[in-house]
Amino acid sequence: METSQLTLPQLAAMIDYAYLKSQGLPRTLEQHCAEAAACGFAMVAIHPCDIERCLQLLSGTPVHVGAVVGFPLGFNTLAVKEYETKDAIQRGAHEIDMMINLRLLLDGDVRALDQEITSIVDICRSHQVVSKIILETCYLTDEQKRLVCRIALDAGANYVKTSTGFAPSGARAKDIRLMRAVVGERMGVKAAGGIRSLRDALEMIAAGANRLGTSHGVSIYTELKQRILALTEPQPAD
Repeated sequence: METSQLTLPQLAAMIDYAYLKSQGLPRTLEQHCAEAAACGFAMVAIHPCDIERCLQLLSGTPVHVGAVVGFPLGFNTLAVKEYETKDAIQRGAHEIDMMINLRLLLDGDVRALDQEITSIVDICRSHQVVSKIILETCYLTDEQKRLVCRIALDAGANYVKTSTGFAPSGARAKDIRLMRAVVGERMGVKAAGGIRSLRDALEMIAAGANRLGTSHGVSIYTELKQRILALTEPQPAD
């Protein structure tokens, strides 16, 4: 996407506003949802325990409520992940971000990994819920990243996602380009982890991301707003 002409609504529609840290959050859940609604973000990314509260706070707005599953490590059994997904959807979640079981991938158990991803995607699809598959790219080789993307694509997932934001490093432009090269335009690519500024956001968008997971959504949105205002303000006459 050409980022030089990016509008505020276009940016806002890409932001998954994350409220996932266990402590040290600079705002309450109420403030978080109010900010998401005011900016028109795509969704709030939350823990499953907060679904009902966010649905109440965002009632009457187009902002989606998205829950994480198997988060952040992914080392749950498939049965537990299936239950988490069904429970979150039953309680009103519009989107599911599921962390894969990396041990299956690293041990070479591709069949079990395929089963895990396909099962969660199938549950989401049967309820018209958006599915996102998290890779945690910092732990993977390029070929492993390609493999997970191909599995997610074949399963019919809506997005592949770089990171949880809890690993040693997060989204990198080169990983976004790699993931986009595998999935083409047939599914979305979400960059998450370490996106703290407008510069970070634009780099990810230019690389091919069409969703951005970040807890810095408002400051990024404000940066773009200020940039647009500066460009449109009339210049003083000489």
